[in-house]
Amino acid sequence: MCGTDQSTKDLGLTDKNDGCACSTTSHADSHAVATDQVAEGAIQEQYLVEGLTCGHCVSSVTEEVSAVDGVTNVSVDLNVGGASRVMVVSSKPIQVDEIRSAVTEAGYSLVTA
Repeated sequence: MCGTDQSTKDLGLTDKNDGCACSTTSHADSHAVATDQVAEGAIQEQYLVEGLTCGHCVSSVTEEVSAVDGVTNVSVDLNVGGASRVMVVSSKPIQVDEIRSAVTEAGYSLVTA
């Protein structure tokens, strides 16, 4: 292609989640954890969280909720554009206000019924 303009052309293959407001890092590393193997006697609770758009969002919520006393596992089912499902496994009952505080600390909102 000698003598032609060889500038970069957009082929429409850009990541639609690129430019997420919460991070400039790669969005490929989702930290969702399978909950198929839950310890006997463990308590599982599901919560809905709004505002998650990428793997960094998942990481933030997972980190904050995991820090709640008694929480042994956190799994996030990312739903961009809607409420994401957060499964919390714990060794003891956890008050919803503790989860709400952790989610708020991460910068997101717990959906209330």
